Amino acid sequence: MPANRCPNPSCEYFNRALPNNAKVCPWCSTPVGPVNNVVSPTPQPSNQQPSNQQPSNQQPSNQPPPVQYQRPATDQPNYQPPQQAPVDYSTVYQPRVAYQPIPPVYTPPPQRAPALKLIHSTGREFHLVGEGGYIGRRSQSPGIAPPEIDLTGIPSEGIVSRRHARVDWDWSQNAYMIVDMSTNGIYLNNNSLTPGMQYRLLNGDSLRFGQDNLVNFTVYIV
Repeated sequence: MPANRCPNPSCEYFNRALPNNAKVCPWCSTPVGPVNNVVSPTPQPSNQQPSNQQPSNQQPSNQPPPVQYQRPATDQPNYQPPQQAPVDYSTVYQPRVAYQPIPPVYTPPPQRAPALKLIHSTGREFHLVGEGGYIGRRSQSPGIAPPEIDLTGIPSEGIVSRRHARVDWDWSQNAYMIVDMSTNGIYLNNNSLTPGMQYRLLNGDSLRFGQDNLVNFTVYIV
């Protein structure tokens, strides 16, 4: 039984076997039926010449000769490369600045208070270590720190209290200040000091402990 085929030469399913129950072509909807003798489409004329034939320069009289386009000499491409602005190297180049070392910053040494020295009437010297401390006698009780200026061993040491006076360097006054903390009193240049009050010590001052003129010192500030 012959198969159903599409009779439309321009259809994609032309001359292809279709299902027997197909009534129309599924591509072009052309009615189909059994086709015994398939008619091939008329071949289109080809412009190519057989290889065994020499190409002819003569054109058919009923066809005009083909026109070949030739670009005129002035027909140049319109594309032009983009123009770049010239570089101003005066703004690009930065001259090197000569190295200038930074001078060191002078840091003055920390301020130190002058040394305080008390010279006893016997010639014995007592130095204050640091910028402040107590003047007195060492306690016999263990565990009690001795005063910074320990007068133990001088004649009539019993007149001197354990904490007879306090001396400190005062930066605002630029001088050593003494405070009476004793029982028997202190005399500065023969002037009695009020307990608890600060008095300035100057180089060469006379310092006396007690009223009996037994413990005398000369103040040296260097």
